[in-house]
Amino acid sequence: MLTLTNIRRNKGAKKSRKRLGRGPGSGLGKTSGKGGKGQTARSGGGIRPGFEGGQTPLYRRLPKFGFTNIFAKTWHVINVSQLDQSFTGDEVTLGHLKAQGLVKGKANTLRVLGNGELKKKLVVRAHHFSSSARSKIEAAGGTVEVLDVRS
Repeated sequence: MLTLTNIRRNKGAKKSRKRLGRGPGSGLGKTSGKGGKGQTARSGGGIRPGFEGGQTPLYRRLPKFGFTNIFAKTWHVINVSQLDQSFTGDEVTLGHLKAQGLVKGKANTLRVLGNGELKKKLVVRAHHFSSSARSKIEAAGGTVEVLDVRS
């Protein structure tokens, strides 16, 4: 029977702390597990990540790569199925989509793709339409307006 007089902790549940610098018998005497002298033995000492002892570090030995095209155009992409399920209203513009949270980010051009089905009659103003998206919007009784990409 378990009572307060015979209750015990599980084996290994409490571990005693590491007592540094308490003689050679402890295994952590003299230098307290820090090795010899020098920067790493000092309080607050140590070397920064990536330092290779004065040798040129790996991040400087590797070549630079990549290129950022400052004229690149970024697009918001939306499918007609998303317009059918989530969009409320009868006129679709980038501003309306951002207001309803269907597109996020800084891109200022809209591309409509034809994945899915469309049952609503919508007036869609975008910068680019895939041929399937155009046909599905017009088949549902809506209209397509292509905006100038530069605007």
